[in-house]
Amino acid sequence: MEPTPEQQRDAALSELARLRVGLAAGLTPEQSARLQGTTEEELTADAAAFAAELGAANPTPPATRSGGARGADVQGVTGIEAGAEAYRRQHPQREPRPAPAEAQRRTNPFAENGYTMGS
Repeated sequence: MEPTPEQQRDAALSELARLRVGLAAGLTPEQSARLQGTTEEELTADAAAFAAELGAANPTPPATRSGGARGADVQGVTGIEAGAEAYRRQHPQREPRPAPAEAQRRTNPFAENGYTMGS
């Protein structure tokens, strides 16, 4: 028998609650799936006990990373505009090179310039 939409919703909400409580306790998603309880308080107590058994007491949640690692040239800068300005100070833009004069252009020394095609 296929579960009803209400049963599917309840199962999804239960799984979400386990994941939230488990991650807050420092557990992996796989470990969070093993938590027992029907209320948030029961899940929190089970997560704390499980984390203590695993030696993860007083866990530190993983640091949120966005945008990848920051380079040394923008360390300690907050905000996009401030970071861009710090980068510009560290890496000034170079002036583009002027195009070489016609006489200074490099040419292929092996190119033949005097041949004609026969008709």
